[in-house]
Formats: sequence, structure tokens, C-alpha cells
Amino acid sequence: MKMYSEFTDSELVRLVKDRNHQAFAEIYNRYAVLMFYKVNQMLRDEEPSKDLVQDLFVALWDKPELIQEDNNIAGYLYVGARNRVLKFIQRNKLKNDHIASLAKYASEISLETIQDIDERELKIIVQREIDNLPPKMKLIFEMSRKDNLSHAEIAGKLGLSDQTVKKQVNNALKILRSKLAVYASFGLIIIELSKRN
Repeated sequence: MKMYSEFTDSELVRLVKDRNHQAFAEIYNRYAVLMFYKVNQMLRDEEPSKDLVQDLFVALWDKPELIQEDNNIAGYLYVGARNRVLKFIQRNKLKNDHIASLAKYASEISLETIQDIDERELKIIVQREIDNLPPKMKLIFEMSRKDNLSHAEIAGKLGLSDQTVKKQVNNALKILRSKLAVYASFGLIIIELSKRN
């Protein structure tokens, strides 16, 4: 049987309409952090941003019939997130020009580019944190994650012990998880942090 991570968005939407919890969890894992990132870009306040994204996904679970199966789920979620931000701004009478201009920008962005933009922005954030690792740790981490080398292969190439490589990878993971905690808290694996060697 296919893993849920292998299903298309349309297949997952059909399953969510049948009240499939695992399909819903997969949609959440794919899109929650992207929605949080975009909402937080507009509000610049993490707590209400988290609340609005949680509300968005609760609404998705409560009323999946509102989604058309051929609809772009990323676009659907983005419009829902944007609408919640605009209502939040109105409700709280926020007059900040910066927030207003971001909200205007958000309402004008093309839905077709949302997913690509968000994924690109998140990759930039992740790469920035990887670039900030100590040089040797960064090299070992990238050999492990980008080149898909095992600890033993990395150790052989760099003339290190397996234990040293393992320790460096684990330390890199701790640093990255800490730095990316805001995004990881939504359950989306931005990079393959849990990859086994």
C-alpha cells in the first residue's frame, strides 16, 4: 500500500472528505509551516500567527466539503490564511502601515506561485542556518544530508572515526532543531533531520 506521503494533494483531499485522519495529518505536515511562515510574515507576531494557522486547519477538518477536489489545496489554504489575517487586523484595529502593506501584497500574489515561493523561502532559511554551523560540522552534515553518505563513508573520506562523525551530525541536528523550532513546531520536516545512516 502507498504511504500517505506518496499521495497527491487531490488524493489526500478526497480521503479527508471521508474523514481520514492520516490524510489530514499529511496535508497538515505538508502545509502548516508554509502557512505559518506566510501569516507570520504579515503579522510579525508568532503567537497569533500560530493561532490563526491552527484555526485554519481546524476549519479544514470541520468542513472539508468546502474544498473542491480539483482545487489547489495550497492556494485554498493560503486564501483561508490570508482572510484570517485580514479579519485579525480588522478585529484588533491594527493601524501599522507595514502590516497593511504586507496584507495588500498577500492579497495580490498569484496563487500559482504560492507553493514555489514558500518552499524557496524555507529552503533559504534552512540553508542560512546550515551555513552558520561551524565549518567542519557543516561539511559533515552536508555530506550526510545532501550527498546521502553514511557515517562510515564520511569517516573514511575525512579520516575520522565513525563516532566523531555521528557526534558532529547529532550536534548539527540539535543546533538546527533549536534554530528552526518555530517552523518545526508545526510538524513539517523542513529538511530530513531524522534521516538514518
